[in-house]
Amino acid sequence: MTGSLDLVVSGAWSPAGDQVDIGIADGRIAAVGAPGEVAAPARVDASDLQLLPGAIDPHVHFNEPGPRTDSEGWATGSAALAAGGVTTALEMPLNASPPTTTVQAFDDKLAAASASSRVDFGLWGGIVPGNLNQLTELAQRGVCGFKAFMSSTGTPDFARSDELTLYEAMSLLAGLPSAPLVAVHAESETITRELAARARGAGRVGVRDYLDSRPVVAETEAIATAIELAATTRCRLHIVHVSTGRGVALVAEARARGIDVSCEVTAHHLLLTEEDAERLGAVAKCAPPLRPRAECEALWSALGDGEVSFVVSDHSPSMPQLREGDAFVAWGGIAGCQSTLELLLSERRLTLPTLTERVAGAVARRFSLPGKGSLAPGNDADLVLVKLGEQRVLDADELRYRHRMSPYVGRELTARVVRTLVRGQTVYADGELVGEPRGRLVTPG
Repeated sequence: MTGSLDLVVSGAWSPAGDQVDIGIADGRIAAVGAPGEVAAPARVDASDLQLLPGAIDPHVHFNEPGPRTDSEGWATGSAALAAGGVTTALEMPLNASPPTTTVQAFDDKLAAASASSRVDFGLWGGIVPGNLNQLTELAQRGVCGFKAFMSSTGTPDFARSDELTLYEAMSLLAGLPSAPLVAVHAESETITRELAARARGAGRVGVRDYLDSRPVVAETEAIATAIELAATTRCRLHIVHVSTGRGVALVAEARARGIDVSCEVTAHHLLLTEEDAERLGAVAKCAPPLRPRAECEALWSALGDGEVSFVVSDHSPSMPQLREGDAFVAWGGIAGCQSTLELLLSERRLTLPTLTERVAGAVARRFSLPGKGSLAPGNDADLVLVKLGEQRVLDADELRYRHRMSPYVGRELTARVVRTLVRGQTVYADGELVGEPRGRLVTPG
């Protein structure tokens, strides 16, 4: 097999277990053949490496533009993605300031991302009380979906959505030709707010107290409400970072009734437990919180069965000083987008075809991202090459995050991302970033 190709990635092992050559032309996969069948002027020898389609992380927070860029911006965040084998990321409407709840804020964030991102990106729009008049034009701009919080966000510039706000936004969006996806952070404001207030009022401000203030029922009650609203409005619904087996079951039951709803799970809800939260402290604080080991196992099972659609990082970094003191006040969120793929490969609990589906294929389909998510000819040449079987301990010096904080530091890994290509161009190789930022906006097709 020959042709007008630019590059061939030669001899890599595909997820199906056979060796392949991938021919690339004009940033796309132009040919897939057996070793030696594809010729090009330039060649990458990948004969001892695992080939995967570039991962897609649909849930990251990079905080730019605005003052919170001190915690993370597009330059460092996208560098971490590239080093972790992620070639496309969908960035949440907060914690940029102002958040992406207006058309002007979308344009400002697009400019920041276009200038600094090393990987392709999509932008979420936000649903907050009072911005209903912005949603249609945000959808026309090409947001990948709309995000709403059913509980307090902890940031005053992105208010939680009450049930009426959600109902009206879902009704409007369901009626648009593009029928944008609505994603919700599903935790009950009443339960979490009141339990937190009681604990703090009694002077109980430790990690265990924080965990106890966000019980499983806070998640399941909110998921049930979101599903009922979606059923009534015929909105396409996505539940972010489900942390319990019962939460997944509610989504599966709704889907069986014909409701268009999906859910995701984070790497930290798969891999870390409430005992890890108490051991590690605020670096492992998140909402929903880390759960008992039994919930982790339930999520792994649902992931293997396909009841959970995909794995995300929910990368939410901060400056170290914001992680100190009162567990209720300390900044929440896990910094982990660089490690998700290596962690999942090291766990070896999913077959390679299933893993590929959960980090790439299913994401591309749910968000209608054309040219992304698989190694099919005609798709963007978003590729990651991984060395399997080499044991190492994750060191903070490897991390590309601005503050190099992660609960995964010190964890044993047996997978290492060697090279990442975005649209046929190497952006990371052998521990080094390559070239200048070249990320492009991706919009639902």
